[in-house]
This record gives sequence, C-alpha cells and structure tokens, in this order.
Amino acid sequence: MKKVIITCALTGSVPSKEKFPALPITVDEIVNDAIAVYEAGAAVVHVHVRDRVTGKNSHDIEQFREIKETLEAKCPDLIVQLSTGGRYDASEEDRDNALRCLPEMASYCPGSSAFPTGAYVNRVEYYTAQAKFMLEHNIKPEIEVFDTNMMSNAINLHKEGLLTGPLYFDFVMGVKNTMPATMSQLGYLLTMLPEGAEWNLAGVAGMQISTILWAMGAGGHVRVGLEDNQYLYKGVKATNVQLVERAVRIAKEVGREVATPDEARIMLGMEPRGMRKTEASDT
Repeated sequence: MKKVIITCALTGSVPSKEKFPALPITVDEIVNDAIAVYEAGAAVVHVHVRDRVTGKNSHDIEQFREIKETLEAKCPDLIVQLSTGGRYDASEEDRDNALRCLPEMASYCPGSSAFPTGAYVNRVEYYTAQAKFMLEHNIKPEIEVFDTNMMSNAINLHKEGLLTGPLYFDFVMGVKNTMPATMSQLGYLLTMLPEGAEWNLAGVAGMQISTILWAMGAGGHVRVGLEDNQYLYKGVKATNVQLVERAVRIAKEVGREVATPDEARIMLGMEPRGMRKTEASDT
C-alpha cells in the first residue's frame, strides 16, 4: 500500500494553554514540539501562532518567520505548513502574513463556513488572489475542505490553471455546522477527487481515531494534533507527540508505512529539499 503522510497540527486557534498545559504557544514551544513530532514520525507540521501577551490566535509575521527559519536550520527535512486560517475576525491582510514568509506549504481554504464562533469568510476574490500568489511563489497549497463547495471551487481553480496538480485536499470533519465525520460523507468526497489528487483526513475531537482508521484503510493520509483533539483517551489529556505516536502505531497495524518528509514531497509534487527560494517576501 501507499505510504501514509502524517501531519501534526500543533496549536490551532481555539485550544487554551490554561486548559491544556501541553499546548505549544510560544515560538520556542512550537519549534520544540515540531522537532519532537518529526522524530516521532510526522512529515508535516501545521503551524498557527499566538499573541505573545494574551495567548490568543495571531498572524504575527515575525513569529511565523522565526518558526519557519528556526525549523529550516534545526530540522531541514521537515515540511513546515503555515496557517492562513481566518477565525476571530482576522483581516485578509494579516492572514496573508503566513504567505509572505514564503513557506514550503500553507493551508488554503477556497470557500466560507459558518463556524460556531463566527463566520469563516473567504471571498472569491481573496482566495483567487491567494492561489495566484502561491502559484507564483511555489508554495504548495494544502486545500482545507470544511464543506463540499470548497472542493468544487478548488477543482475549478485547477481547471483555470491557478492550482496545479497533484491537488492536496485536507478533509476536515466534525466541526460543528460543517460536514459531519461519517464514512458516507468521506465516500462522497472521494467520488469528487480529480485524477492524481492526494487527500488527508482530519477528524475533530472524539472522531480522530475513527477518521485515522478510515483514511488508513482507504489509502489517504492523516492529520492529528492538539489543534483538532486534546485527548489521548476519554479524560486523558494528550501531547502532540503522543497523538503522532498513536497514528504511527495504527499505520503499522494496518500495513501502511509512514512517509518521510522527502517521500511526502514526491507524492505531493513538491520540489526536493534545498531547491526552493526561502527568503521572506514584502509583497
């Protein structure tokens, strides 16, 4: 069977340090966790940053840049995926700070959702401009899909030449007011996949183990981490390393080898390590 790419979403924008002490929110904590989950088997880390004073979600370009550059120096094999997510009324200008750092990969959402904490708005003009910027700067989009319209929009952008293949979809399941974490929903999404596309499955909270098993069995990839799920078992708080280690164990049980970052790059059509321009952009 195809090797499985494990992504670890380290921090997110919602969980709090007060409730979950293992949550990394400072630059040093995020860097240390990123290296630890890489050593445990993750090929990709999905990175949010937090305000240095309040600990709330932020799009501080200096923190994004510091994390990216530190990991490129300390753990150059790892794929660092910066988040452009837009909860908490973040401006489009601030959300683009992640892209200005010219990461190897970034999250990308071509559509809007009505999250419980507020609307997650992605205007057509905005996500089209993001696609153009990522194409011009060779940033691999991880296409986040909270609803099926986002997949349709991405496919249309691919037909227009603004997203290049192989497309890489991240099906995020179980967020309230978005698509449910069910096998039937996954089956429908798989019927929509364009030829050659790769896909990843992220299950929220108690659905994380189920979605790992579905993805492993169906030939997809998996995302784990404290952004999506803060518990190892019911009532037992987790660490990012523990969640990655569990995904590695499950992969072994179902006969899927875990992909290295370089193997992931090949599967996703990315440039080999050391071949990209990595200087930050002022545009």
